[in-house]
Amino acid sequence: MQGTVQLEATDNVATALRPLKADEKDVAEQIPRGHKIALSDIHKGDEIIKYGQLIGYASQDIQRGQHVHVHNLEYRNVQRDYVFGGDGPGSTGGDCTDQFMGYVRENGTVGVRNTIAVLSSVNCSATAARRVAGHFDESRLRDFPNIDGVTAFVHGTGCGMADSGEGFESLQRVMWGYARNPNIAAVLMIGLGCEINQIDWLLEAYGLQSGPLFQILNIQDRCGLARTVTAGIEKIEAMLPIVNRNSRQSCPASELKVALQCGGSDAWSGITANPALGHAVDKLVAIGGSGVLAETPEIYGAEHLLTARATSPEIASRLIERIDWWHDYTARNGASLNNNPSPGNKAGGLSTILEKSLGAVSKGGKTPLRGVYRYAEHVSARGFTFMDSPGYDPASVTGQIAGGCNLVAFTTGRGSAFGSKPSPCIKIASNPEMFRRMEDDMDINAGKILEGGSTIEEVGQEIYQLLLDVASGKPSKSELQGLGEFEFVPWQIGAVV
Repeated sequence: MQGTVQLEATDNVATALRPLKADEKDVAEQIPRGHKIALSDIHKGDEIIKYGQLIGYASQDIQRGQHVHVHNLEYRNVQRDYVFGGDGPGSTGGDCTDQFMGYVRENGTVGVRNTIAVLSSVNCSATAARRVAGHFDESRLRDFPNIDGVTAFVHGTGCGMADSGEGFESLQRVMWGYARNPNIAAVLMIGLGCEINQIDWLLEAYGLQSGPLFQILNIQDRCGLARTVTAGIEKIEAMLPIVNRNSRQSCPASELKVALQCGGSDAWSGITANPALGHAVDKLVAIGGSGVLAETPEIYGAEHLLTARATSPEIASRLIERIDWWHDYTARNGASLNNNPSPGNKAGGLSTILEKSLGAVSKGGKTPLRGVYRYAEHVSARGFTFMDSPGYDPASVTGQIAGGCNLVAFTTGRGSAFGSKPSPCIKIASNPEMFRRMEDDMDINAGKILEGGSTIEEVGQEIYQLLLDVASGKPSKSELQGLGEFEFVPWQIGAVV
């Protein structure tokens, strides 16, 4: 059908490349750009197929050429026949000649930024952490050119919670994960003193020890906020010359671990930006690097494509266990996995979570799935892996960074002002119009694929090269705008009491 793109031969809908008018050939009514048009008559109750996969059911009869969207396309819970443990194309650990300039840590991990972190154990110490970090502006760091910044990572929890169980364990994994992220060179952890999330418990649970580059403070022990801030500033000042001794050196690209994210998606995300990022991930995995997909609610309905790529039945089973957990989690909180897509997603042409998920999983490329991890759990496997997380971008990325990701790649169709620290984020626009509107925020225009100027593979190579460049110190657009400090959002699971 002219002016549209049909993704698979079995699809009974196509996507409008431009606004379609009702008087055009084979067009029965006006179709917005990026929205779906019926390629044949579809009866009420029939499956709607896109990407060669089910995205929903016709809620009424639909004639060829009519608009297919939320008014006539309905979501239903889908029972999948899972293939457990296959072996997709691609491999890890090949010869790696691509390099970037990174920071090699004592434990052998490699960072792409050299940051000092001020972590709060509880919201009650958040102000102290921000004041300590805020003291070290550009003028005070001018004599330490190898330091990328002193950043406060504060949150709204840490007390009024159970001292065991999912919520507590998740927060402790986030705290430990940020302290150990290779982009963090030194840590000051500040608590109040009486909170549930005790710093001493964290140190004991994860084997952390105080030293010149890992310091702790409690406001109650220090006799108040002002004295704590003064002491914190003194501790950071002692760290600065030590951290500044770190310098970049040539490192293999296999040391990159990239968090794969999308937000503000549209119909083009699964056609341009996501598969292009997937191509970059395949290149990275082939030389021993890692890509970490997340956002469990946004792979729902497409998880069967991931289980088929799992390298063992056990890995596939872990993914299904997380899907089952989410069914229970949403049900007991009066929600549904199809609360997603958001209004903005729907305005961009996405109708159901199944459609959104099928496009989202393409960020992970085509290589085998080598691990499934809980939220903020350390990602130990190389290659393509998955981390359980909500679809809320700040919370999801927080978990991935805690898991060890030293870079973030973020696709968007509607637009996003997201950024992250300490792991820099590159943003990839799915369509050219949004890229031109938000060029100060977007690093790469994958919309060139729609205009015929580039292929998925060419944009994938562009993404891959930019990852190397940003890893070597080139600032991303979000870094240039100072984003990332307020996007630290640990996922709050469980009751607040």
